[in-house]
Amino acid sequence: MNKLIWNCPVCDEKLHVTSLECANCGTELRGHFELGRFARLGSDDLHFIEIFVKNRGNAYRVAEELEIPYSGVRARLTEIIKAMGYDDQAESREETGLPPEQRKLILEQVSSGKLTSEQAVKLLQGEG
Repeated sequence: MNKLIWNCPVCDEKLHVTSLECANCGTELRGHFELGRFARLGSDDLHFIEIFVKNRGNAYRVAEELEIPYSGVRARLTEIIKAMGYDDQAESREETGLPPEQRKLILEQVSSGKLTSEQAVKLLQGEG
């Protein structure tokens, strides 16, 4: 069976799935079908996700199993998140609840003496 491609080989625009067929009886369905974000991933990425799920999201265990550094696991997850079409800035907002620009502003205020480090910690933790 051929691998599904996502972009037109002529103009490089996104392709849409419009037909499904039963391999057993030949019944064919026509329309516009969504395959989901996982269908965008290659076999290596899907294998990585399987290992990640098997290890209950524990990046340290994934790193051990794949014999790669922890930072490699984080980088690979970031690549997969982007390949699935999710916002690449989401991770930084999740960690602090603040967008990167606001975190940078707080750190600049500490550098210039406008904020103490204690005040900055509270702001970064969402307490200020």
